[in-house]
Amino acid sequence: MSWLEGELTTLALCWRIERRDGVTIGLTAHDRDIVWDGLVHHAAPGMLPSAITRGAGLDPASMDVTGALTSAAIGEADLLAGRWDGARVAIFACDWTDPGSQVALGEGTIGAVETRSGMLTAELRGAMAALERPVVEATSPECRADLGDKRCRVAMAGRRRFAVVTAIADTLLTLDAAEPAANCYGQGRLRWIGGANSGLEGAILSSDGATVTLRRPPPVDAPGRVLLIEGCDRTLATCAGRFGNALNFRGEPYLPGIDLLTRYPGG
Repeated sequence: MSWLEGELTTLALCWRIERRDGVTIGLTAHDRDIVWDGLVHHAAPGMLPSAITRGAGLDPASMDVTGALTSAAIGEADLLAGRWDGARVAIFACDWTDPGSQVALGEGTIGAVETRSGMLTAELRGAMAALERPVVEATSPECRADLGDKRCRVAMAGRRRFAVVTAIADTLLTLDAAEPAANCYGQGRLRWIGGANSGLEGAILSSDGATVTLRRPPPVDAPGRVLLIEGCDRTLATCAGRFGNALNFRGEPYLPGIDLLTRYPGG
């Protein structure tokens, strides 16, 4: 890497950020835009990473990036709405006179985000951070599978429906069509595909007729088109009665729980 060995280096740090909805942006700490791989990395001189540590160990690798919030790149409204949650980030150093000469510094996903006085601090979690998660499941009376996944095996083709949100009152949304069965969207998902909330997704707490109640209010109080995905309360009774899928139930409803320790003779 001769470009790093000269008396005068032309080093620039770059970030490639890919959101879960497909939107991709590029940023660089250089004072001019850098074009690489068909993507313009816009100049953001205030974006600075913390120390980058690379090793062969199994410790979770993480780092922080701090910079100013700008509406042209990463806005505070989009951060609070969750559009950047889980976005993939690749960081590299390059020769700004020849962006093809570069060194990969790390990649990961955006974790905790903090905004204060117009400044953004984002945690980048590396691949080793996945080792922090449990590797085996614990027993539970409720099903541990997600409705429609490869363990549940319930066909979801007929359990996703489009609708239009006509009114919003905090977490209560009114739709232009009623649900096909009582509380069929409860514990499901709502995905915005139109309007100011387009691309965002929220958890449904319950549904009743032509209304659904979300766990959290939508970031923007604006009606729009949505995709409704049915949910499941993960009980054996629902699995058997509503879905006819007790054979694939992934729980232990009859296993004694912690309440067994509190029982006493005659209780």
